[in-house]
Amino acid sequence: MNPLHLAARNGPIVLVAGLVAGLLLPGLAEPMHPLLPPLVMLLLFVTVLRMEPKTLIGSLSDLHSVIRTIAALQLAVPLTLLAIGYTAGWMSSPIFLSLLIVAAAPSISGSPNMCLMMGHPAEHAVRLVVVGTALLPLTALPVFWLMPELEDLRAVTGASARLFLTIAVAASAAIVLRLTVLRNPSASTLSSLEGLGAITLAVFVIGLMPSLSATAFEAPGIALFWVAFACVINFGAQVVMFSLLRRRSAAAQATAISLIAGNRNIALFFVALPPEVIAPIMVFIGAYQIPMYLTPTLMRRLYRRNASDP
Repeated sequence: MNPLHLAARNGPIVLVAGLVAGLLLPGLAEPMHPLLPPLVMLLLFVTVLRMEPKTLIGSLSDLHSVIRTIAALQLAVPLTLLAIGYTAGWMSSPIFLSLLIVAAAPSISGSPNMCLMMGHPAEHAVRLVVVGTALLPLTALPVFWLMPELEDLRAVTGASARLFLTIAVAASAAIVLRLTVLRNPSASTLSSLEGLGAITLAVFVIGLMPSLSATAFEAPGIALFWVAFACVINFGAQVVMFSLLRRRSAAAQATAISLIAGNRNIALFFVALPPEVIAPIMVFIGAYQIPMYLTPTLMRRLYRRNASDP
């Protein structure tokens, strides 16, 4: 009856419970706002802590292919969007900014677990999480530079530096702990870490939902638009990417890249971008959690039917 083990065994239910609590109990989120950046670090710390050192080293294998994928997802796509935004005059639009933030973000830390839920091995997703997160300060730098909200060099370098420090501190602490205290963790310990990660995600999402809840109460149509927009972006990116890759790549690789195409760790930008940049898109950030947390339930059939492919 260990609550962490229960959370590990029922991860999708825990995530949905956090989503529902955030929507129905917005008062819980008020005292959590100052805790969002530390929770981002905790999520990253737990994610790396759960990985075996061999897996982290293994993420360097096939590095050339992984970097190409990261460059396409985290650099080429947002830069293309920026070119379109400048040409069309959309740079000040919250809709465009929301799309840009998603495109520039790395994989969510839960993508390896999602791959397992779909019946595929998690190794390729782990590589994309590790390398994509490590390269984020570099891939985000030109995106930050071209964002009109960050008007000078100090703001751009400050945002990139905060990203680098967050990733470096959390990941380094986890690696040191794993190489010293947790060299050979038991199955029970690993299950507890998995449960801690699920609970942390559920708590974190509560802090993201009050803007969506308030908008739903005051203007239901606007809230519904943002939820629909988030679902189209998330599920649409997964379906399009999987359609492109299913016949060109192994099933596990196609699943990992497709999951990550739609599910991005936009939470990392909480520690990088100033509050005045994040504030206009807080409703979208809350709405984006809905398709992300529902992916294991709604997209399982698409990916699992190809689980037996080579």
